[in-house]
Amino acid sequence: MKKTIRAASVQFEHTPGDKRANINKMDAFLNTAAESGVEIIVFPECCITGYWFLRKLSREELLALAEPVFGGESSKALVERAKRYNMTIGAGFIEKTDSGTLYNSYIVALPDGRTYRHRKVHCFISEHMDSGSEFTVFDSPHGVKLGVLTCYDNNIGENVRITALKGAQILLAPHQTGGCTSTNPHTMGLVHRSLWDNRRRNRKAIEDEFCGPKGRGWILRWLPARAHDNGIFLIFSNGVGVDDDEIRTGNAMIIDPYGRIIKETWKADDDMVIADLDMSLLVENTGQRWIKTRRPELYALLSKSTGMEEDTRSVRFDRKGV
Repeated sequence: MKKTIRAASVQFEHTPGDKRANINKMDAFLNTAAESGVEIIVFPECCITGYWFLRKLSREELLALAEPVFGGESSKALVERAKRYNMTIGAGFIEKTDSGTLYNSYIVALPDGRTYRHRKVHCFISEHMDSGSEFTVFDSPHGVKLGVLTCYDNNIGENVRITALKGAQILLAPHQTGGCTSTNPHTMGLVHRSLWDNRRRNRKAIEDEFCGPKGRGWILRWLPARAHDNGIFLIFSNGVGVDDDEIRTGNAMIIDPYGRIIKETWKADDDMVIADLDMSLLVENTGQRWIKTRRPELYALLSKSTGMEEDTRSVRFDRKGV
């Protein structure tokens, strides 16, 4: 295992439906990351296609926007860049299969030509899209195993624990979150568009929102615990700025296996954070000790239906409690 791995997390404001414009934005980050010696770079969920506007599209419109994974143009673009920059690159878009099934998918292209796909396990953005049913963990050229969980997938603690149990040591966690519509006063809530539009003249007002309970404050209630309790690094990438009728809060960050934030940003703009991951922290840490002292014989209830389970889409949209 290498002593350190240099990783980057990106936040950027995507253009809905304009894959070329979004890949061009990614290229600017890739050039900067390559100059800084980055080995792993994580871009947000659905950053190539755009995200929140997807809920308004018909099935035909989604099919027109979606691509096959591995053989599609976006996959090929990621593979070419991973080889060119000798970098592991993760980015998201809408996938369509040969049978016409649609997924919110995240693609990780490795510099050795291998490509992996994670289909979001808790997809709710559109009634025309299905959820995946597999966890994604794979070997990387960096000497560690990588795992992927997309946005809401990370909200369910069991998903992160299973990914860690399958061997993941660095979790790629692409999101489109923060500033979400909610009727629950204890969760996030909308960031006013006027604050974003006025960010050049009043930076403090928008950064206060990004750092407060609609952004960083909400994230810190739970996300660092996912890294700490499982003894893994976590790379949180997120959208920022206008995402249809919501404002994403960015807050890109990299967290170590003790739940400590190594690097973060609350910039109200496109941004990237870079950190060196100290691999010695994986050898022995609190989360790994806790995992070793599990008593699986007591946990049968976790794999049984309680009758309380509901579809993610109905919970997310019917209650809007985030």
